[in-house]
Amino acid sequence: MKYISTRGGGQPKSFEEVILTGLAPDGGLYVPEQLPQFSRQEIASWSSLSYQELALKIISPFVDGAIPEHDLQKIIAKSYSTFRHDDIAPLVKTGDNEWILELFHGPTLAFKDFALQFLGNLLDYTLEKRQQKVVIMGATSGDTGSAAIEGCRRCTNIDIFILHPHERVSEVQRRQMTTVRADNIHNIAMHGNFDDCQNMVKASFSDQSFLPDGRQLVAVNSINWARIMAQIVYYFWASLKLGGPDQAVSFSVPTGNFGDIFAGYLAHKMGLPIAQLVIATNQNDILHRCISRNDHTTRPLEQSLAPSMDIMISSNFERLLFDLYDRDGAVITQLMADAKVGSMQLTESALTRAQQLFSSYRCDDKGMVDLIRKTYEDVDYLLDPHTAIGLAAARECRADFDTPMVTLATAHPAKFPDAVKAAGYPKDPELPDHLADLFEREEYFTTLDNDSVAVQKFIADNISV
Repeated sequence: MKYISTRGGGQPKSFEEVILTGLAPDGGLYVPEQLPQFSRQEIASWSSLSYQELALKIISPFVDGAIPEHDLQKIIAKSYSTFRHDDIAPLVKTGDNEWILELFHGPTLAFKDFALQFLGNLLDYTLEKRQQKVVIMGATSGDTGSAAIEGCRRCTNIDIFILHPHERVSEVQRRQMTTVRADNIHNIAMHGNFDDCQNMVKASFSDQSFLPDGRQLVAVNSINWARIMAQIVYYFWASLKLGGPDQAVSFSVPTGNFGDIFAGYLAHKMGLPIAQLVIATNQNDILHRCISRNDHTTRPLEQSLAPSMDIMISSNFERLLFDLYDRDGAVITQLMADAKVGSMQLTESALTRAQQLFSSYRCDDKGMVDLIRKTYEDVDYLLDPHTAIGLAAARECRADFDTPMVTLATAHPAKFPDAVKAAGYPKDPELPDHLADLFEREEYFTTLDNDSVAVQKFIADNISV
């Protein structure tokens, strides 16, 4: 299996090369040259597998021998050994043929654990084999940072630098990052918003001359292919639990950087019968505007009670566009240049192709808070703000009530007490036991301006020898 850039430049890369790289040299994102295909009969034969066994079936073709199967099996087993639920990703019924897929039973209470526990163990294995040291640089709108730190902090060959927008993530999200004390972990609170942090990371990957000799940047954001690959698994898992592949299933996905829902798109392309993928956005609704009316104009970012979705530049959307434009790298290069100045528009044929599978919906803070309150009153189930937006989108966009509709629950409600309290919940939702003392732990982070010289100097000065 080889991987190519969405912008058409460079030579195809191996799996190992791609996971140790961020952006392609031409600024594109890596995707497989071709996707593995599974027949319905083959998918049906997996119905009794554990989550870990299913992950091995789906991930193996992408790795394609780069890691011996018994080693890959060990990496997968270790990655999900810390999850608090036996099913890893349990389904909860909240309505008529309506389900919540709980993706928050990992160590940091967010769906990012599915990919980043795996990526951390994958990097540890690969770097140890190569006797190589690297620098992780990532941007987070809240959950990626803590999941990356938890997944990679024990890796002796990695220095970790995570940028989060200063005072624009929830207190729980921040503390999950900043209370982890280790010599190789560095949290940077950067003045600005998530898009500013993400742009800083992308610029640093494009020019890594600030690093000492022998070091390179590795991505933990969803631009890293391994993250997308790991997230494909739970679409198959949920489908198999609800009658798939004989029964098609629809999914509603709280969407910010487009990686999670792109994994669902790949599952569909690989043979999983998915009837509908719903892009759920908050008031930062550029993806909804693009899919519903071909309006991809950039607007000022609004701070919301669903901070992980406060994103205007969705990196992984480029991967979908690459398919919608028949994998024409030159076209994607131009589209991304247009998007950078805020004026990208899809052709009618590309938009029509997207709308065959994707629907979209916008839910603002008021609608989200109302749905948290109503869901708790009606079915005694407490939603986090992002999942509430996903459920609102699922109900608004649902095309067929005979098809199971699954909303991805992307985080534990305890991570967002402000939204939960705004919905009238009488107390702060309790954190699990392993985080019960989170607010008593000392924090460690550095506040920096949105200045590449300052950020890159800080990284260079703090890389371990």
